Amino acid sequence: MTTKANEGAHSGAWDVVVVGAGPAGLLAAGRAAMLGSRVLLLEKMEKPARKLRITGKGRANITNMKPLEEHLQEIHPEPRFLRQAFQAFFNRDLVALLLEQGVATKTERGERVFPASDRAWDVAEALVAWAKAQGVTILHRAKVERLMISEGAFAGLEYTQSGALKEILAPCGLLATGGMSYPATGSTGDGFRFAEATGHLLQALRPSLVSLETRPAYGKATGLGLKNVQLTLWIEGKKHATEFGEAEFTAKGLGGPIVLRLSRKVVFALAAGQNVELTLDLKPALDLPKLEARLIRDLDARPGENCGQVLRALLPAQLIEVFSTALGLPQTAPAGLLKGPETKTTAAPAQGTALRSDGPWQLGRGHRHGRWRIAQRHRSPHHGLQENRGPVLRRGSDRSGRQHGRLQPADRLLYRLAGGRIRGQEGTGSRHL
Repeated sequence: MTTKANEGAHSGAWDVVVVGAGPAGLLAAGRAAMLGSRVLLLEKMEKPARKLRITGKGRANITNMKPLEEHLQEIHPEPRFLRQAFQAFFNRDLVALLLEQGVATKTERGERVFPASDRAWDVAEALVAWAKAQGVTILHRAKVERLMISEGAFAGLEYTQSGALKEILAPCGLLATGGMSYPATGSTGDGFRFAEATGHLLQALRPSLVSLETRPAYGKATGLGLKNVQLTLWIEGKKHATEFGEAEFTAKGLGGPIVLRLSRKVVFALAAGQNVELTLDLKPALDLPKLEARLIRDLDARPGENCGQVLRALLPAQLIEVFSTALGLPQTAPAGLLKGPETKTTAAPAQGTALRSDGPWQLGRGHRHGRWRIAQRHRSPHHGLQENRGPVLRRGSDRSGRQHGRLQPADRLLYRLAGGRIRGQEGTGSRHL
């Protein structure tokens, strides 16, 4: 049975009903109440702003202090509809609001803003306190079941709370349910369902601002954070985008700010059935000659050491086994094998070698400049990032077999460390990149 009463919130008592108590819902509800509306905010979880409380590894990357025009460039596919809203309330306004609530902030690299306490919880509690101070009533564990539409207009909604189905009538409704990126926090895509029920046409949903899965997954490096590195996205063999900053190895692949910023482009490329590659540059400040000179100098300074000892001087500890495996060199092998002969490389890695996976990706030949890439065995129309199976390393040569300027720095490191072993053919016992 549907009832029309709830804890004193009787039918017709509200001017605005807001669904979803995330940051957007709290700000919208608070602003409506500030302007004199009677506002009811429904949240299906036990606490408001659940996802905000865990963002940024619990630190809450609140906003970014870059100018509006730079923000709009990062909104896809059409940013213009947000321009007016951002001109009325933007990053500095949000920082000022939080400061009024007792939450000081700090600006870090890349103009990213965090709470001075490094506690996302403080930000969430401040927004909840602010909304309540404006007069917003918040109902927890109130799951909206359907919107009530009368003559093409919003008339109210039905929700369940404590097992009972209840009804709220109101002339204005606002959906702030978020997407469906983290179901455990309440982001289960309810807003899409409600929008579709009212006649809106939905496009295919695809993830964005997410980590990427790779194969191999480099599990030994899980948790390793990298700073001042460069990640480049290649689509169909062409350089598509580059990001500089911080990255992190996860249990399944790569994460971190620069990965998140490229993830949307990766998703759309995979959904279009395109071949996707990522190259991770560990030393972007060094060009090829400088990097090679440094590596040779380091190797010459360590006569008699083994590969493991040299790699420990060059790499973070968690990457030593990853590189050793990729190079096909035991850590106990003589370090001289890392240097290799000073000859031109004329042979390319054979298909199905050390970095080949059993998944939908395998090593194959690129169509331009003799580069080698990770090619799909089959192309999936699905949007899941688990389809990104390629290693993050690549090497290249021109038609004469020489190294050329398009060789990516992350591979420069592997290429030089591998030396002549790249030249080995199948059947010789050599491991290939």
